[in-house]
Amino acid sequence: MKRVVIDRFGGPEVLNVVEVEDPRPGPGEVRVRVLASGVSFTDAQLRAGTYLGGPKPPFTPGYELVGVVDELGPGCSRIRVGDRIGALTVWGANAEKVCVPEVYAVEVPEDLDPAEVVSLVFPYMTAYQLLHRTAKAKPGESVLVHGAAGRVGTAILELGALAGLRLYGTAAGRDRAAVERLGAVAIDYKNEDFLARLRGLTGDGVDIALDGIGGPLSLRSFRALRPGGRLVVFGRYATIAKGRKNWPGVVAWYAATGSVALWGWLSPRRKVLSYRIQKLRIHHQDWFQADFLVLLEMLRRGEIHPVVAERLPLSEARHAHELLGSTAATGKIVLVP
Repeated sequence: MKRVVIDRFGGPEVLNVVEVEDPRPGPGEVRVRVLASGVSFTDAQLRAGTYLGGPKPPFTPGYELVGVVDELGPGCSRIRVGDRIGALTVWGANAEKVCVPEVYAVEVPEDLDPAEVVSLVFPYMTAYQLLHRTAKAKPGESVLVHGAAGRVGTAILELGALAGLRLYGTAAGRDRAAVERLGAVAIDYKNEDFLARLRGLTGDGVDIALDGIGGPLSLRSFRALRPGGRLVVFGRYATIAKGRKNWPGVVAWYAATGSVALWGWLSPRRKVLSYRIQKLRIHHQDWFQADFLVLLEMLRRGEIHPVVAERLPLSEARHAHELLGSTAATGKIVLVP
């Protein structure tokens, strides 16, 4: 079979496609013939070596997949050969066949597009759990979303509108219309001071700020909270520049994250929370499965609209990573073995 391999940290040039023996599932694992796997900014972090707790080269990237089970390991009892499943792998999904723990496999209806379902496994799951599991958003509350035109940002806006939230999203000026079409007030972060604009719009700030960028932005996002507000830090976008590790950004991210955590600890009226999808899944696998089923029903009813920007063969994994700086803003990049 073929799989993508990163043999050293770096830019897209470190990606190669190799042929290896088919993997065999171990105890409690199922082997999946991959129908679609995702390429995301998190994969770029893994590739650049800035992902917290990520593997050391050589390894295969790929945070999520949808595929068909073709072999069961010893002890498997819930999933059957022939079942279509989705799984959050964190890394390893960009391959023709992948072994995953049965406990992490969630059944997927066969009539749904695998490439669209891949968006539910990671971007939409992140958005849903940020709003409902971590921030515990209530109808009528106000939410600031940084990077509102990106894949997670778009998912937050779609799900936030369904939940009856008042939405504000930072984005580049060229993405203003896209953000506004999703029911949010767009703030041009390049030409406007988002904090001043937000205070002018709301008077006392927002109930929830969702920050997937981190660094000094987190400090200003904390200041955007009204009394009783919650800041959720969930990403490290600031640690990469032009597809490579940004050492000044890494230092600034850790310094700012420590400061804002201290602010939250000292503040009696505002909270600072963190979210990592894989950590929450480990402790609450029942939440992951329940939330995934909710998202599948939303997709079936046409309430959410995951956009697939590119469907590329596995052999073009390097090109897929090169597209992350542009195409990823318009939809999900998917590898189709």
